[in-house]
Amino acid sequence: MFFDGYGYHGGSFEQTYRCYPASFIDKAQIENGDKVIMPPSALDRLASLHIDYPMLFELRNDAAERMSHCGVLEFIAEEGLIYMPYWMMENLLLQEGDFVRVKNVTLPKGTYVKLQPHTKDFLDISNPKAILETTLRNFSCLTTGDSIMVAYNNKKYYIDIVEAKPSSGISIIETDCEVDFAPPLDYKEPEKPTASGLNSKAPAEGQEPSVDTEPKFNPFTGVGRRLDGKPLSLSSGSLPSTLHSHDKKANGSNPGPSAPSSSSSQNTNRKSQGKLVFGSNANRPEETQKDASKDSKPEPPKTEESKFQAFTGKKYSLKG
Repeated sequence: MFFDGYGYHGGSFEQTYRCYPASFIDKAQIENGDKVIMPPSALDRLASLHIDYPMLFELRNDAAERMSHCGVLEFIAEEGLIYMPYWMMENLLLQEGDFVRVKNVTLPKGTYVKLQPHTKDFLDISNPKAILETTLRNFSCLTTGDSIMVAYNNKKYYIDIVEAKPSSGISIIETDCEVDFAPPLDYKEPEKPTASGLNSKAPAEGQEPSVDTEPKFNPFTGVGRRLDGKPLSLSSGSLPSTLHSHDKKANGSNPGPSAPSSSSSQNTNRKSQGKLVFGSNANRPEETQKDASKDSKPEPPKTEESKFQAFTGKKYSLKG
């Protein structure tokens, strides 16, 4: 059966056309989808057939054995010609004027699709999911092995269809489809440090590893001082190391019990250092202190004072 001189055979639509990109018909908007422009005779034939809507077609390049699927946007092309997006011609390995076979098909609704961007730049978009959803509204079907083009912000991003379910060609019109992403083609995993790299960092034999000794914080390591200027009577174990070393130097230079001259020199040193010295003999010269020590006689030991007792005084009369 022939229709208007063109080879439409049987109860299905199948025809061969010469393909050209959308730029030949001044329809740049079809580059953002998967729809083609066919001649009016194709519409007449399709209308006479009991086909399922929406109209979906199988595109096949027999020379390169490549196959894809598409929808239709308009029927305004010249007879014998078909206009399609340029990225679709690249998938089918078609050049301008090559023959492509078109056949109407029915595709199942998709439930799952796995996408793989060509570059990592697509993942750098602020909201790639929203951009992808907006772009796929212009698509009617997806085919495993195709590379679709997503235009955004004056830049073109290409995405491969890695997997589709329930078949290699699915319809995405009015369906809930799960979308998964594979790592981009130019993605490289960070290199893990190898064993040789770790051994090179290890110190050579016979060399001790350099240990960075950082000063640790030790609380309460200062030296205590009394307000009256007397030395501290602390145990040797509780004194810090700096105090022990100072005491050893002092004991080595002045062995034995401290003489009065040493105490007087300590008093003068305390005065010169501007320290407060409490005591009755603090401001008296050495000679007066020596005379006072000679003149002073040992006092008899004082007896313990009796405790205070109330009403123990004598009784007096006002009469005399």
